[in-house]
Amino acid sequence: MRNEVLHGYLIHHRKYRERSHIVHLFTQEHGRVDGILRHIPPPQYQPITVQASGKGELKNFSKIEILNQPIFFYGDAFFSGFYLNELLLRLCPLEVAMPDTFVQYHLTLDHLQKISTHPTADLFLRQILRQFEHALLEELGYPLDYTHAAQQQMIDPHLRYQFQLSEGFIPVSHTSSATLIGEQILSMQSYQKGGDFTPEQLQLLTKLYRQMITSLLGDRPLKSRQLWIQNTQSKNSIQ
Repeated sequence: MRNEVLHGYLIHHRKYRERSHIVHLFTQEHGRVDGILRHIPPPQYQPITVQASGKGELKNFSKIEILNQPIFFYGDAFFSGFYLNELLLRLCPLEVAMPDTFVQYHLTLDHLQKISTHPTADLFLRQILRQFEHALLEELGYPLDYTHAAQQQMIDPHLRYQFQLSEGFIPVSHTSSATLIGEQILSMQSYQKGGDFTPEQLQLLTKLYRQMITSLLGDRPLKSRQLWIQNTQSKNSIQ
């Protein structure tokens, strides 16, 4: 890159030397881009433009412009924003454009600003997080076939299945918190891209996407999820 203007968001930063920061951006043009910034990083969750130069993995960033007014998230919206950024940082390859995920990220941030006034906030939050995960996983190369199990057998609505990232849906005889019901898997056939998930689809995807993301992350769990769980437990103990 040579003085290329990028449009995107800051997803993470850390101190580098005395007056610089290593920053990680999620951009419209090139997906995740890492670089060095020699002044104070911009706020998260706000669209920015930045000028990027350099040939290596770490670019040189300059001329940052913040495009909107400050955005502040609280409660579940705060942990959700943290979760989105951590997924992008941990799972997105460097400098690979992810246009569908970028659009969904922008929409999700907009939706998170409405959580506190939404009449069914919990359901709305589950809906927008599953939609983001759906876009991200498909663009990472993990679209799923919801009609066939491993070895190309048809999904049986009456059987239970275990999902494995490398093989897909595997029929099992036991019941556990990790197994998926065939009828729920088949319900995804009616999903229209960009639409809302049905309650049955949400129930499936909440479990399925957690399994997929956990497999992709390996041995390092998400900090955002741990903090979210701790916060929920703390609130419940006070009530």
